[in-house]
Amino acid sequence: MHSALVRIQNVFGFFTTVAFVTAIVVALSVTVIPQAPSADIHLRNVQVVKGRPYYHSYKREEYAHIRFDLDADLTSLFNWNTKQLFVWITATYPSKKASEPPSQAIIWDAIINSDSQKNPSTPFTLYSNIMNPPKISLKSRRSPKSKQQEVELAPGHVRLKNSKPKYQITDISGQLSSTSNVTLEVGWNVQPWVGALTWTMGEGNHWGRWKGIKGGRSKAFDMPALKVKGVNQEAVKGSGKPEKVAEASPIV
Repeated sequence: MHSALVRIQNVFGFFTTVAFVTAIVVALSVTVIPQAPSADIHLRNVQVVKGRPYYHSYKREEYAHIRFDLDADLTSLFNWNTKQLFVWITATYPSKKASEPPSQAIIWDAIINSDSQKNPSTPFTLYSNIMNPPKISLKSRRSPKSKQQEVELAPGHVRLKNSKPKYQITDISGQLSSTSNVTLEVGWNVQPWVGALTWTMGEGNHWGRWKGIKGGRSKAFDMPALKVKGVNQEAVKGSGKPEKVAEASPIV
């Protein structure tokens, strides 16, 4: 007869083995789910300013302020093993030296949580929903069916219109004016519940049933030249007409 301690060790060892095998199966099962993300990004306005890009900056330098439009459909990246999706937009431009790789700077990012992350299902939440079911008001019952109701989009839809950047672009050289061949690119990182992180696949690439992003890159544009107006004034030169300030946030 085995002692109680041996029995507990055997049960715990069996439990960890089953949990480990289940995690491997879940991590590998998502490879059979097709993925076909797409994104459409356009430049709205760009300005080059000479000043202090951040309040903690100790020197004046040139930095760029880029507004953009984004319409992305990343819903295929969400499945039963997706915890959250980290999305960003980078501005890519040639380095000052031809021998160096292109420079990249992130101008916007966001974290999109999955439904299971936003509304986790636990024994406590299930008990709360059973004991305290959501109440339907009398007003909502009497509302006419013909009235259009708001439909919540699935996680992964990102629609930004004339969005302000979250981060300014600076260069190690301190100069950005008249920089040519600048592009905006969409990237992401899928963070699963179990398994390895997956990153952006470029257009035309594929891995099994996973396809690279369709679009996701803007047309190349040039940074405007810097026009100095005075010694004690910030110099601003914009490309295109100034747009209205618009707050934008991803629809998740």
